[in-house]
Amino acid sequence: MNHIVTVQDAVTAFADFMEPTNAELDAIEQEMPVILADVDLLDAHITTLDRTPTELDDRRIRRARRRALAARVALVNRAVGTSLPGGAA
Repeated sequence: MNHIVTVQDAVTAFADFMEPTNAELDAIEQEMPVILADVDLLDAHITTLDRTPTELDDRRIRRARRRALAARVALVNRAVGTSLPGGAA
């Protein structure tokens, strides 16, 4: 007879080390506008999965796609602005 053994101790043994660091939390906070814009884009696509998209659905998807792209551009511009030293052109 084989005994079923839980691995709870092995899984939770390193639980204190699995928490995100402050730097990781800051990075998530910086990327939050992109994440939220992507969620809106997914919502727009999900609403059209079980039906033929209407003109309103197409506009919603286009707007969500533009917002997601704008959020990504803003994130990249912030990252480039903080990583270049001096500020000379």
